[in-house]
Amino acid sequence: MKYLILGIMIVYSCFAKAQVKLKAYPIKLPSNVSYYNNQYSSLYISNQKLYLMSESRLEDKASAFLTSVNLSDLERAIKDSSFQPTFIKNPIHGLDVLRKKMKAENQSYEGLEATVINNVTVYLSVETATPSDYCYLLKGYFVGNDIYMDTTKMLRLAKPKDTAGKNVYNAGFESLELTGNRLYAFFEYNYFDKENNVISVDTSLQESSLQKISLEKMPFRITDITKSCKRNHLTGINYFYKGGGGDAVYRVPKNDNANYTLTRDSSGYRSYCRLVDIKFHKQHVTWKTLTALPKEYWAYNWEGLALYKKGFFIINDVFTPTRPYRTNLMYLKIEK
Repeated sequence: MKYLILGIMIVYSCFAKAQVKLKAYPIKLPSNVSYYNNQYSSLYISNQKLYLMSESRLEDKASAFLTSVNLSDLERAIKDSSFQPTFIKNPIHGLDVLRKKMKAENQSYEGLEATVINNVTVYLSVETATPSDYCYLLKGYFVGNDIYMDTTKMLRLAKPKDTAGKNVYNAGFESLELTGNRLYAFFEYNYFDKENNVISVDTSLQESSLQKISLEKMPFRITDITKSCKRNHLTGINYFYKGGGGDAVYRVPKNDNANYTLTRDSSGYRSYCRLVDIKFHKQHVTWKTLTALPKEYWAYNWEGLALYKKGFFIINDVFTPTRPYRTNLMYLKIEK
């Protein structure tokens, strides 16, 4: 296997070696964007815009779309909390054709989970229902403000299984990033005892180009990744939801004390969210904590992350600490 090294380098200053602190700047959203059932699950910056990707749950009769906003508008909104940026809807065409193809392969489309946008080319990852054995990578193109899917491009990604040979509850390839001509896909659950891997594939989405890179065991969920200011690094959202039922699979044992204590308080389990620094070596990937989000934001289900200047845009999908649920878009500025 060829060594896979990320060539990501951002020109502005890098994070300090010590854990950083974040200051939150909420962005004022119009009601059609803050509507909770948009279920935004990924962010990406391209073409001087920030793109918000809806999960586009076709099975629930939802429409398929991205939402975009000019970075210049967001700059103003960060400085002036009363300013409401202008958002544009970017419809996705042809996704239902691909959903039907998945169904023909006995795989149940559940929604979109991650996006990468490179000029006019759009890559999307699809999560399938828990019993389905495969997720998918798709490819499409912008024509004006609309996105048209290439219905001939549908790459299957096998879900890793637990020691009992079963699929992990509600887990898919939640995160996606591009460097050069290769995409890097991260599975949501990476706490397997035997092995955990990052999947790499050429932008042609040819099955023959698929490669695995060993990933250091990581607790909780990886819900999105973004570029880093450091070469061969990415930054990810590492989120823990306190709920039980199927979500209990993301709980760590007591003997993993460093991570176990992060998820507990005097009342029992609590939600927790941090950013992690992900480093690519020649043949494996490691991670370490970059910083926790401010505690008042731990109980939001953060699903989208995008590096911008000296900070990050971050967005939740549906769930917030209290009802009514709503979409929250924030800029997290790195404070020295």
